[in-house]
Amino acid sequence: MTRIDAKFAELKAANKKAFVSYVMAGDPDFETSLDVVKGLPAAGVDIIELGLPFTDPMADGPTIQLAGQRALEGGMTLNKTLELARRFREDDDTTPIVLMGYYNPIYSRGVDRFLEDAKAAGIDGLIVVDLPPEEDSELCIPAQNAGLNFIRLATPTTDEKRLPRVLQNTSGFVYYVSINGITGSAEAEATNVGPEVSRIKSSTDLPVIVGFGINTPEKAENIASVADGAVVGSAIVSKLASGAPVSEVLDFVKSLSDGAHRA
Repeated sequence: MTRIDAKFAELKAANKKAFVSYVMAGDPDFETSLDVVKGLPAAGVDIIELGLPFTDPMADGPTIQLAGQRALEGGMTLNKTLELARRFREDDDTTPIVLMGYYNPIYSRGVDRFLEDAKAAGIDGLIVVDLPPEEDSELCIPAQNAGLNFIRLATPTTDEKRLPRVLQNTSGFVYYVSINGITGSAEAEATNVGPEVSRIKSSTDLPVIVGFGINTPEKAENIASVADGAVVGSAIVSKLASGAPVSEVLDFVKSLSDGAHRA
């Protein structure tokens, strides 16, 4: 059982929904980023999504793109991202970390070496947005064999024909993208999301977590009420980009997690 599996079992026993937060590793700099990540569990975050900076983030909106750019300009690398996870693990051995990004940096490092290093750093799962199910032998299956969850995205355009393929080797949870388009481009609506989550859950026992377009405590509550939890990314990254101190960013995260946990 991975930390992700254990976390969902714990939440289910407590009849609680999950709150997942995304932050870009190294944004705006390594130490600030580490301080934010270290503060997330106390702010109510159940699972941390840690963005891996990349030069061509095609699925990300301007907010996340700029965060990645800031991180890269500050010298952030895959090595330093794993180091950030290692530093976090010095104080927290229970909160799951999902590394989210693109395949190129992993491929450049070599899959076997990457998986060994990620596991040693305390990474629990991967979301690699540009590897479709047809490429499962590249990373998904090796990752699962190494004891890491491989989390797949489902979208409003994932139809009945495609869904079984998407779910085939997915583990940990399913990440439902609530809107068509890039991150931060529109707002999620529970009335649209609910039926889609039910459709996915009829085909899998995995938790379904909803992200994209969630930016307020009320929205987090509404979306979590029709799913197994909610993800917030761009709104948190925007707070950091505004120059807000770490304490203010974490207060904002707490308000979002409180919303999701009310559901």
